[in-house]
Amino acid sequence: MTHKVLIVTTVSGFLWQFEKNTVEILKSQNAEIHYASNFENPAYAFDQKYFEENRIQIHPISIQKSPYRLKDNFSAWKSLMEIIEKEEIDTLHCHTPVGAVLGRLAARFSKRQVKVIYTAHGFHFYKGAGLKNWLLYYQAERFLARYTDILVTINREDEKRARGFSLKDSGWVMKIPGVGVDRDKFRVRFEKRQEARAALGVKGEELCLLTAALLDKEKNYQTVLHALAQIKDMAFRYYICGEGPYRKALEEQTASLGLKEKVVFLGFRRDLDFLLQGVDIFLFPSLREGLGMAALEAMACGVPVVGADNRGTREYIRHGENGLLCQPRNAGDFAAAIRILAQNPSLRNKMAVRARKDSWRFGAEESRLYMEQVYRIAWKGEDHPGYKSKNQRNHEPLQSPAFPLAESSGGFRFESEF
Repeated sequence: MTHKVLIVTTVSGFLWQFEKNTVEILKSQNAEIHYASNFENPAYAFDQKYFEENRIQIHPISIQKSPYRLKDNFSAWKSLMEIIEKEEIDTLHCHTPVGAVLGRLAARFSKRQVKVIYTAHGFHFYKGAGLKNWLLYYQAERFLARYTDILVTINREDEKRARGFSLKDSGWVMKIPGVGVDRDKFRVRFEKRQEARAALGVKGEELCLLTAALLDKEKNYQTVLHALAQIKDMAFRYYICGEGPYRKALEEQTASLGLKEKVVFLGFRRDLDFLLQGVDIFLFPSLREGLGMAALEAMACGVPVVGADNRGTREYIRHGENGLLCQPRNAGDFAAAIRILAQNPSLRNKMAVRARKDSWRFGAEESRLYMEQVYRIAWKGEDHPGYKSKNQRNHEPLQSPAFPLAESSGGFRFESEF
């Protein structure tokens, strides 16, 4: 049987950026791949040729990131039902909150029997989230779980929450190590260090700091900029890789804090694997992360991470061992952490070695093993040798060593800890 799979996301660049592993799995099974998304607002850069080379049939729909764009999203829902019926889709794999809502509703109300997989790249309801998130996203997810065959999560907090939902009678909850780091691409290349620093414009012994993320408010760049304003006496350069709606505000904040000579906006970059070779510390201040692949890619390149303490970073940052965790909105925490690592090169080097090692279990190969099993279970159901009854089913499909949860920062006294 040739499976016909429809992948649904809110923004078209998502598949190219994060789901190449899934495409390779589907190709290996000779599946027919369809992709529905909003191609007018890609958010992430992507290569149009990728879809042609991998024979992915694209379906532009009017889906919007905001759940309040009711007219556009209603139209997208109807389009998805039409695609499912016209293309005889038997498996739907949805991503992103609105994509997951519309995709599951389309599968439910179409005239076909469709297996539904939802990969939650970080629920919008989490410890510390606002009341609106719990009233809207939590209630929607709890309701739509009944139309879900497999719910895939990428961190412990979300996995635990998902186990409390009532999925389809044959439903599974699984946790995977994210979309996976390309270890052939993101690795330590000592011979490239000076070349990368020269390309960035780092002078002499300046400390090289870098963040790679979408430029929006949730990525919390503003806290890092305030932190850097507290250590202006130090010799450093901070590079921001990414684009987004918050760029102008960040540029204005940089100027108002007197950091224009120390902060450089590089825009979206395709050569992060090269640039990371010249970086001393990767700053990752996001208020919310499902996991945080950018930080894991930095770790794979042997760069210690100073990150905000959240459910995603706690999956891989071990405070004091491979990086440092800070209170998300505490600029003083970030300033102290940067200064500690700047003044202790030996500690920084030890963290770099450990960071690289600790990133290994988040490799693309590991992620692929998990996703292959997701599809095997989706397509074989109770005939699969790993099938268990419903009350046995909330488990990880593959076992791997799990690092202990990092302690919550709680406001660090860095000077006394190191």
